[in-house]
Order: sequence, then structure tokens, then C-alpha cells
Amino acid sequence: MRKFLLLCCVLATAGLVPAQENPGEIAVPAPSASQGVPPAATVGETRREDDRAVWTTLAGRVAEPVLRALAQRQLKATMPVEAHKPEERVACTHLEALGRLLAGLAPWLELGDDGTAEGMQRARLATLARRAIDAATDPASPDHLNFSEGRQPLVDTAFLAQAVLRAPRELGEKLEPRVRANLIVALKASRPIQPYPSNWLLFASMVEVALQRLGEPRDERRLLEGIERFQEWYLGDGVYGDGAEFHWDYYNAYVIQPMLVEIMAAIGDETPALRAFREKVQARAKRYAAIQERLIAPDGSFPVIGRSIAYRAGAFQALAQSALRRELPDTVTPGQARAALTAVIRRTLEAPQTFDDAGWLRIGLAGHQPSLSEFYISTGSLYLCSEAFLPLGLPASDPFWSEPRAATTWEKAWRGEDLPADHALKSP
Repeated sequence: MRKFLLLCCVLATAGLVPAQENPGEIAVPAPSASQGVPPAATVGETRREDDRAVWTTLAGRVAEPVLRALAQRQLKATMPVEAHKPEERVACTHLEALGRLLAGLAPWLELGDDGTAEGMQRARLATLARRAIDAATDPASPDHLNFSEGRQPLVDTAFLAQAVLRAPRELGEKLEPRVRANLIVALKASRPIQPYPSNWLLFASMVEVALQRLGEPRDERRLLEGIERFQEWYLGDGVYGDGAEFHWDYYNAYVIQPMLVEIMAAIGDETPALRAFREKVQARAKRYAAIQERLIAPDGSFPVIGRSIAYRAGAFQALAQSALRRELPDTVTPGQARAALTAVIRRTLEAPQTFDDAGWLRIGLAGHQPSLSEFYISTGSLYLCSEAFLPLGLPASDPFWSEPRAATTWEKAWRGEDLPADHALKSP
């Protein structure tokens, strides 16, 4: 009997339980809120697993309820609004869901249909996304969204604009002329909204860059004010202030670094001064990506610091963007970045009670934790987690996907490897 009990303990410790079947395509019903999920993989595991399949399954699970409902013009009728005071967020939460979701998935959708199962999944989601944009911007639609009333719509108009920049073919050129015209009207509708003196300035800049890309004249003041202020708000070692002061949070990843990188990529060649600032932005983003990689523990957990922590894996958009742009720091290999991001995505999206019974995201970081939210957090806000999926925009043959998994800096250091010391980025 003692030997039998010992064997049972060993098997339990090793996790030798029947493997969960592959959930397959994204139309599979979401598990109930109480249903458990497999634990996130340890970053340094040597067992082989198709990380890309894990990512595409989770990306589809996040995307499906939003895009399907909005494409059917039923988003307002079916999306729950979880918030401290739902009645105060109902006017903006639906645009939050659309803009944030598409900002993260756009590079993946832009790959198009290559005849593979994943390609067909992308094509179907891209079709739903275009129909969703139609429903959101058509004045006659029951799901016509708010792009102008209050101040919050500026934020999520900018995320939608960012999605168009990241998928110019699938979310721009393929739009019907009528939808494209409605989209331009919607983007322009956010112009009267005055941004706060913070990361919000970059939302105004992002909208202007997208309008220019869509063939419209840009508002120079709204474009350049954010760029000018963030030159002043750089604090050193790859970190900007969100305003004049430093804040312990992840807004350098949620907004500041990714938007600065993409805005400057769009306009950086226009003048010598902009070109010089673009070089600084790129160097700082690379340093910040190195910092982000060091923050992720082997189990995918990370420091719970600052506001908006319910954006889950979106806290690592800066690292994800560096991988997408093939601009990772020298200390981080593609296989290392994939291991870290896979761990944090799984830790935050596979936790029990992350989704409700209908598949919608619920407030929390590692499950349903509504007390972690601020007054401005609602169901739509949570879809910023999709920003972690940016490297899906790299083809499966890219080293990010084809390289073997590599241990992260955290894992190497704490298992006793002799590593080079970390060094701050010297301010230019």
C-alpha cells in the first residue's frame, strides 16, 4: 500500500494526467466560467509544443465574440458591460472592444489566406473585422459607435487607427468605398476631443497618421504636440514619463513606446529633427523591450504594479512589438522572446474564470478579479490584452516561431548561469 501511495504522489507531482484535446477552430464554445484549464508551460521547458497553435487558438477565442457580434450588428445587444458603474461606461465600452482587439490582431490578419487552416481562420476573422468596421461606422447601424461624445472615444479611435496602419490591406484597401468613407468620418469625429497632457497626446497623433495614410489632410498641431511633449518627458534608461512625472505602471508598454515607434516610422523621414528623434525612439524601445523580457517569471507571472493591470498580457506590448518589427535587443533571441510571451499569454488568458459562459472577457489579471479595476475599466477595455499577439504577424517560418524555445533571462539567472551584467541606456 505504501508503494502504491508513493507512486500516486509521484504521478500527481509530475502532472501525468490525460492531455486536453486540441480545442480546434475558434468557433468551439468557450468553457464555463468555473471550468479549470491546464497550467501555463514553464518558460524553459524543453518539450516541444506548437506555440503558434496555442497563440492562434487563444487569439481566436478572444476575438470571436466581439467580431461575430459586431459583424451581425448585435454588439450593443449582446456584450455584457462589467464595470464599477456600468451605466457610465456603456457609451464607450463597445468602441474600446473593437479598437483594442483589432490593434493587436491586425498584423496577423494582414498575412491573409495562404491556404492553410490558420490562413483560412485569418481570412474569416478579417472578413468579420471589415463587417465590424462597417457596422461601427455606419450611421444607420444599430451598432454605430460613439467616436465623439465625452473624452474616452479619442483613446479607442486611436487604437482603431493603429489597426488600420498595421493592416493597410486587410483593414484599409479591402474596405468598400462606402465603409472607407464612413471610417474617415469616424476618425475625424474625434478631433474636437482635447487630450489630457499624458499618453493621450499620442492618441491624437495616431489618428492624424492614420488619416494621412487614408489620403486625408492631417492636422499638424494634433500630430506634433505629442511628439514634442514626449521629447521633454523622456526620463532615461528607455523610460518615458506619462506626463512630467514617473509612474510605476505599464503605460510605456500599453501606449507610449508602441505608438511613438509607429508614429515616428510613418513621419520620421520628413525632417532631420524628426529623423533624429526617430532614432532615439527606436533605441529606447529596444532597451524597454529588454527590461520587459526580464520582468516575466518562468510561470508567466510579472509584477502587479500600477493602474490598468486588468489589461493582462497587454502589459508586454512593447516586447511583442519589438519581436514583430524584428528589432529585439541583442540580449534577447527570438526563441527567448517567444518563450516569455507564450508564458505570460497563457498565464493571463488560461486562468479559470477569465471568460464568462458566453466567451466574453471578465475583469481581472489571472482570472476574475473585479476589484483590480479602476473606474474607467469595463468589458471593452480588457481587449487591450490582444496587443500581446502582435508577433502572430510574423510568418510561421520566421525565427520567432521556428527557433527552439530558449530560457529567459530570469530563468538563466536564477538557475545559476553566468550572465553578463545589465547596463542602462545612456541618454543621447
